[in-house]
Amino acid sequence: MKRLLVVTLIAGYSTLALADVKVGVIVGATGPGASLGIPYKNTFGILPKTLGGEKVEYIVLDDGTDPTNAVTNAKKLVLEDKVDLIIGSTSVPTALAVVDVANETKTPQISISPLPGSNGKSPWAFSVPQSMAIMMKANLDHMKLNGVKTVAFIGFADALGDQIFNGFAPQAEAAGIKIVVAERYARTDTSVVGQVLKVLAAKPDAVLLGGSGTPGALPHITLIERGYKGPIYQNHAVVNKDFLRVGGKSVEGAIVPTGPVIVADQLPDSNPTKKVSLQYIKAYEGMFGPGSSNAFSAYSYDAYLLADRAVAIALKKSKPGTPEFREAIRDALESTKELVGTHGVYSMTRTDHTGVDSRAVVLVRIENAGWKLIK
Repeated sequence: MKRLLVVTLIAGYSTLALADVKVGVIVGATGPGASLGIPYKNTFGILPKTLGGEKVEYIVLDDGTDPTNAVTNAKKLVLEDKVDLIIGSTSVPTALAVVDVANETKTPQISISPLPGSNGKSPWAFSVPQSMAIMMKANLDHMKLNGVKTVAFIGFADALGDQIFNGFAPQAEAAGIKIVVAERYARTDTSVVGQVLKVLAAKPDAVLLGGSGTPGALPHITLIERGYKGPIYQNHAVVNKDFLRVGGKSVEGAIVPTGPVIVADQLPDSNPTKKVSLQYIKAYEGMFGPGSSNAFSAYSYDAYLLADRAVAIALKKSKPGTPEFREAIRDALESTKELVGTHGVYSMTRTDHTGVDSRAVVLVRIENAGWKLIK
């Protein structure tokens, strides 16, 4: 009888140890951010069926690029589906909305859209994309080399626009570059003529744009239509084919900071991200076709790499489906050291929940509807 009891207990513990890891994924596959949300989502179709060596279930929900929906989805994933980790969402406003749920429910979140601050204002939120400060520094360095003294800004009237402007403005001031105009527009606007006319009247040496996806092309197109001849700088949230398609010839020559994965084949072999990036691109384009990979799908892949390592560590301490397991994932993410991804090399701490440095950014120019590395 005792022998039977022992065998039963062992079998029970084995079943618990093999419980599936549950990951909730929130993306904006519809709405104004769909051109970004769809490739973010696609990556989950090429990932292994395990996470940290354990079987994984990905539960993917669409928030329609709406913060209210993002909150509803996050609560459902945590309270009903009992996920161990949330990955998402895919726009700054929706990702920030999820942060609040992650914090309240003590569920680790890996945002695939940039979050403000060093830890996303929450000990439970981590961010894969590069900080705006790192990206804007690349733009500023190029401006300084090319004698730019005055800059005009046109960006989204939301959290992403704020992040881009706030990542640029303090560094610009320190560099002696003056912002002469700062204009905003909504993601759903169909015209920015008024904003562009104010920019043209100020006669800046350069223009910095702070939008994303296809709506990010609107001020760029309007500037060219209205005769602006100076350099136009973008940000990494426009690095996808839909932006190039909508922008057409108008966006040729734009200068853009981005993750190195975008020009992986143009990188020197010494670049630490090149090997991982080429492996990812081969897998993604093997399923979705040549040229289909982009910066956003690659952010999802880096989130997977971070989660894979963290879950492997957490499984040694607790079992999926418990508060202890979620906390162990959070602690493991904070201990990430020199994890090579497609966008950079990640080293996180308790006070730094992004963990990338200058290795996570390259500067490119749009040439012939493609991205050309500026060396």
